[in-house]
Amino acid sequence: MTKIDRANFGSKLGVILASAGSAVGLGNIWRFPYETGNHGGAAFILIYLGCVFLLGLPILIAEFLIGRRSRANTAGAYQKLAPGTHWRWVGRMGVLAAFLILSYYSVVAGWTLEYVYEALTNGFTGKTPTEFISSFQQFSSSPWRPVLWLVLFLLVTHFIIVKGVEKGIEKSSKIMMPTLFIIILILVICSVTLPGAGAGIEFLLKPDFSKVDGNVFLSAMGQAFFSLSLGMGCLCTYASYFSKETNLTKTAFSVGIIDTFVAVLAGFIIFPAAFSVGMRVRALSLSHCPMYSSRHSAEYRYWPISSPSCSTYCLPWQH
Repeated sequence: MTKIDRANFGSKLGVILASAGSAVGLGNIWRFPYETGNHGGAAFILIYLGCVFLLGLPILIAEFLIGRRSRANTAGAYQKLAPGTHWRWVGRMGVLAAFLILSYYSVVAGWTLEYVYEALTNGFTGKTPTEFISSFQQFSSSPWRPVLWLVLFLLVTHFIIVKGVEKGIEKSSKIMMPTLFIIILILVICSVTLPGAGAGIEFLLKPDFSKVDGNVFLSAMGQAFFSLSLGMGCLCTYASYFSKETNLTKTAFSVGIIDTFVAVLAGFIIFPAAFSVGMRVRALSLSHCPMYSSRHSAEYRYWPISSPSCSTYCLPWQH
């Protein structure tokens, strides 16, 4: 049988940026600030950092080891390393998890392209908050607009993938990841210089340990796994394209640091801006929300908060 050589990433920087590109996403930019706001600010961040370095990075290194050793995608890696055992189902479940995540990531990515288009055409100029809500509802309920952007996103993704590891994934990562960092830094600067932003920075950096309980630890651990893309098979598959010279431990730590750095910067975007316009953090518990229980729809997010129970439970943010 002729041995087929597997392609490799062309540089160490490409390895780190591509792996970080897999890890950095909604988990950092949306979910991390959301969880931080609900679980004590800096207290949650400290617990999250512990979960990343004590649990996340060892598992990340293990996925890298399995991928590079097997030189196969996650569906075949476990089968190749442990033939005839039930370990093969671990790789297959990773493929299933990635497929399920793609089902909503691609939709949200399509929304993002719509917003990019609106921004470039000055579609946001002069709109009130109510008009923003109405605009999104019209867009999401359209029978063709979300589908159009979804298909466009998938076509762009397909184009990158068919170009291969080095000319496709690595090259695009070297362009898009630095671009992401520049955009985030610009947003951070804009946010922290807003009037009254200091209260948001204080909330983010001052830990409130009174909110720490078992659920906070579970949320931090779940956030660490979600944010680092663990158990999805993506990083295992990426590692199958690593060269033998790639230092897996250093690469894993680089990915973890970049991933955490982006998440914390997202907090510096969200909290100062929110506090600047007079919003404050509230606990979120939809199961106790009378408005949500009575309406059973996403409309609860936009109703005025009037009752004491609503001001406590309904929104993570409240004027």
